[in-house]
Amino acid sequence: ASVTILVSPQPVEATDDAFWDQFWADTATSVQDVFALVPAAEIRAVREESPSNLATLCYKAVEKLVQGAESGCHTEKERQIVLNCCRLLTRILPYIFEDPDWRGFFWSTVPGAGRGGGDEDDENARPLAESLLLAVADLLFCPDFTVQSHRRSTVDTAEDIHSIDSCEYIWEAGVGFAHSPQPNYIHDLNRTELLKLLLTCFSEAMYLPPSSDSSNTNPWVQFFCSTENRHALPLFTSLLNVVCAYDPVGYGIPYNHLLFSDYREPLVEEAAQVLIVTLDYDSSTSSSPTVDGTTTGTAMDDVDPPGPDNLFVNYLSRIHREEDFQFILKGVARLLSNPLVQTYLPNSAKKIQFHQELLVLFWKLCDFNKKFLFFVLKSSDVLDILVPILYFLNDARADQSRVGLMHIGVFILLLLSGERNFGVRLNKPYSVRVPMDIPVFTGTHADLLIIVFHKIITSGHQRLQPLFDCLLTIVVNVSPYLKSLSMVAANKLLHLLEAFSTTWFLFSAVQNHHLVFFLLEVFNNIIQYQFDGNSNLVYAVIRKRNVFHQLANLPTDTQSIQKGLQRKKKTPEPISRTNSQDGVSMEGSRPAAPAEPGTLKTSLVATPGIDKLTEKSQVSEDGTMRSLEPESSQPPSEGNPPSAVGDGEPWSGEASHPRRDRRRLSSASSSGQWTPTPDWVMSWKSKLPLQTIMRLLQVLVPQVEKICIDKGLTDESEILKFLQHGTLVGLLPVPHPILIRKYQANSGTAMWFRTYMWGVIYLRNVDPPIWYDTDVKLFEIQRV
Repeated sequence: ASVTILVSPQPVEATDDAFWDQFWADTATSVQDVFALVPAAEIRAVREESPSNLATLCYKAVEKLVQGAESGCHTEKERQIVLNCCRLLTRILPYIFEDPDWRGFFWSTVPGAGRGGGDEDDENARPLAESLLLAVADLLFCPDFTVQSHRRSTVDTAEDIHSIDSCEYIWEAGVGFAHSPQPNYIHDLNRTELLKLLLTCFSEAMYLPPSSDSSNTNPWVQFFCSTENRHALPLFTSLLNVVCAYDPVGYGIPYNHLLFSDYREPLVEEAAQVLIVTLDYDSSTSSSPTVDGTTTGTAMDDVDPPGPDNLFVNYLSRIHREEDFQFILKGVARLLSNPLVQTYLPNSAKKIQFHQELLVLFWKLCDFNKKFLFFVLKSSDVLDILVPILYFLNDARADQSRVGLMHIGVFILLLLSGERNFGVRLNKPYSVRVPMDIPVFTGTHADLLIIVFHKIITSGHQRLQPLFDCLLTIVVNVSPYLKSLSMVAANKLLHLLEAFSTTWFLFSAVQNHHLVFFLLEVFNNIIQYQFDGNSNLVYAVIRKRNVFHQLANLPTDTQSIQKGLQRKKKTPEPISRTNSQDGVSMEGSRPAAPAEPGTLKTSLVATPGIDKLTEKSQVSEDGTMRSLEPESSQPPSEGNPPSAVGDGEPWSGEASHPRRDRRRLSSASSSGQWTPTPDWVMSWKSKLPLQTIMRLLQVLVPQVEKICIDKGLTDESEILKFLQHGTLVGLLPVPHPILIRKYQANSGTAMWFRTYMWGVIYLRNVDPPIWYDTDVKLFEIQRV
């Protein structure tokens, strides 16, 4: 029936079942039909002109779901009614959420309606939202509808839905469940429709503007993931296992997906989306000491909060068995690698599209369960996550619509790089040869990481600039552990230093010099801690020694600063791509393409600066880390965009000037534009950590020159051989302590993840287009 019949001044009685039943009695509809039959304009018309009819329609649809859950949906007719109500609510809910006056509607109780009409019932009547969520949870474990029935007998002994233990009906083997049920595509389709409704319930978050106040939790998620939901554990486990067990190749036979339609994939996508939304939890505000799954085991235990109230977050943080970690990691790695498999065996496997949801899920796993993070880093399996992430970063670098994907990839690598094991694992030789649009090289995973980062910085689009700090922080974090860089990667690092230390770049923004400090720190770490295997880098430093001399002699007078800035006007190119000897790209690779004009994208909130995003730790002799006291935070200096780095000095020395002086050092002109001054340049130039490199050049350059003259050498290999056997023991300054900048949870990134995640979900749900053309407030929908 069309909802237009509801647009009448006369409210229809809730008891008129014959009238209401026409909305869900149809036998052959799909969710697409419902979207076509119920246009947005009609829903809005009912909402504005006959609000009581819209309220009754929602109430009656929820009532049907509750009845279906109570009865166990034994007949085909009941199942059809449940699915139709499910589709109708999925269609209508976004129009309830977009109107602030309606937002509380589902959280109110419906007085007297259908509850025997007596007042005494209203006291303990549940809000409509709670009834709806509990009914959906029950229906997700309904024998012969969404799970296999365990009974083999006739309908008489139909399982009472309230007596079944849903833990015996978990959808897939994996974490905490060993039995893999027979696949049943009808059950998969029914689960998918119910999960779509669940996701739509949770999407109220899209209709609230972004706020840094992490206390405003999503009431739908909060209730669904609370102890009120008796299926919370089996449902969490089902969602996680369905995602991690999915093999898009189809039972290991290439090209198998071409033979039969895959009913699992839509379920896996829906499960991944519901899972990441239920795990949307700001861990920086949680006082819970047990988020990493470790308990202290003291007498204090009963006083401590028992972990987050959100049971999904709680269960995720408490997974601890090695075989469970192995299952999750293998599953996520297999799915993330799927697009790479496409490149060297085209069409051999079904190409999945939900890699962004998987990256958010992997982030949540590492953020909420430290034992999982350590497990990932314990073996070289972490490289099975690293390579796909580098592939996505390289592939998306020119595409404005995939800025969010770039950020989450970099955030994950930042999180991993805070642990020593990650740097150590990068020394494994890289042999997988995934076709990527990068120069051909022979080397390790560290070389791959540096070459991809160089490509992002030199040939990504403008909007990636705020990520440069993060990219270089990752390289700094791993640098003390890199045993041997290839010549290609060594040249890339020096090319970055050359580009970032030009006067126009250093003088054109208040935080640009931070990038030079990061790179110098990389060179210092490698020279001090890994000199022996890194003759390629030492050779590259010697060849480009003029860059270091120019930095040491950087002019600081007003005239030179102005001249440097003039040069900028002539060179609009952000970073020179010349003299980067890019060489030939790998065979079979396609260049990174910009977005097609007109591609939809969603806006993102700014990310915190690197000083808010990370916390410095010093590595002691025995390899343990201790956190360094953060300097008191003060407002960032002028001319500093919020998404760029704040003014916390990103290098190891103590703060050069108290920050109030810094206002004086970089004068703001009347237009509010920041301009560099000699004092400002001096304030950081005096702290450039050049001593180690200058000492190295002082010792090695004369020796290398002598070899060239004596042997008439122009051949690199002889010089490299000399450098390989050379040593600087006792000649360099005392090694500095290793500083690692570890990611720290904060409400800024929590908000960023929320907008990113919902933006992905909004754009990925196009069939049917659940939220399209509704008044979303969490982000803006833009066209490239």
